[in-house]
Amino acid sequence: MTSALEGIRVLDFGRVLAAPYATMLLADLGAEVLKIESPQGDDTRHWGPPWRDGESTYFRAVNRNKDSLVLDLRDADDLTRARELVRNSDVLVENFRPGTMDRLGLGYDTARKLNAGIVYCSITGFGAKGGHDLPGYDLLVQATSGLMSITGQPATPTKVGVALIDVVTGLHATIGILAALRHRSRTGEGQRVETNLLSSALSALTNQASAYVEGGVNPAATGNDHPSIVPYGVFQAGDGAMVLAVGNDRQFSSLMDVLGRPDLADDSRYSTNAKRVENRHVLVKVIDNLLAAAPRSVWIGRLSAAGVPAGQVNSIPEAFELAESLDLQPIVDLARGGRKSRQVANPIQLSRTPPRYVSPPPAPGTAHKR
Repeated sequence: MTSALEGIRVLDFGRVLAAPYATMLLADLGAEVLKIESPQGDDTRHWGPPWRDGESTYFRAVNRNKDSLVLDLRDADDLTRARELVRNSDVLVENFRPGTMDRLGLGYDTARKLNAGIVYCSITGFGAKGGHDLPGYDLLVQATSGLMSITGQPATPTKVGVALIDVVTGLHATIGILAALRHRSRTGEGQRVETNLLSSALSALTNQASAYVEGGVNPAATGNDHPSIVPYGVFQAGDGAMVLAVGNDRQFSSLMDVLGRPDLADDSRYSTNAKRVENRHVLVKVIDNLLAAAPRSVWIGRLSAAGVPAGQVNSIPEAFELAESLDLQPIVDLARGGRKSRQVANPIQLSRTPPRYVSPPPAPGTAHKR
């Protein structure tokens, strides 16, 4: 079975998360990805605990289906080797600070002279202009993008529990690369693809950013509550936390029926979403009191049957158990050359060219001959 990106060669100069995540997605879709590492290796090889077989699980999360080649670009012979690889590749991905690849002798202008069809993707923290000297760490961007100001409780700015901006930026980079490859297939022209963590974060703020840009509103943290929809958040059942995601008046009416208070659906304080937002604090207390009468499993069963979105607040192990129960096959096992790894499956499903799982994350310098 062929893969969607079969025949595409990618040079992955990325480190940490955003760039390696993008190149792993390309590898899953069939691209041949060669991870170029310095003699010190990707920083995340050492980001533990936890560890698996002596390696950081952080590194192993975003580097499957790749080979590794150790090159020191400050060494003339290694730089020559790298340039030869550029001549014979389709895509180059890097996430150094702006100007670093130029200083190392592999900037975009050099690369396109070596290979006019190269798709050269640069990922930075704050762009290559005014923010070129700023370090691109996810936590820094979660703070400076405003994301932390709307996460958690008002008095406690809170980061998301995963490096979400790195992941979103990696997705944006992947989309840009695929668009550039499509353009090249029509014209033969390569091009530079650029994205940065701050711009990706602002884009990912979606409705919260639009509240400011279009509505002139300065969004604030609302804990687990939605700023524009009620009831839409975390509630307490008899045995623990659960969520309700009531997106329209019909669902609210069904919720009130299940909770035994159908009269509240017609109450002038709650009959429309705008009114429910206005009176959220009273309504949320009422719902919590009603939910306290039974355990989560009872409510979730009744609400789901009535078409009201409801679910348990799962731990990560419980989330994987849920995905397995739904036959989503969330985990894949990989093995090659004595190396083994358990990986989170690629979420993209393609009927003709599905993602492939060829090899575990590589040990340093284990590339096959190119």
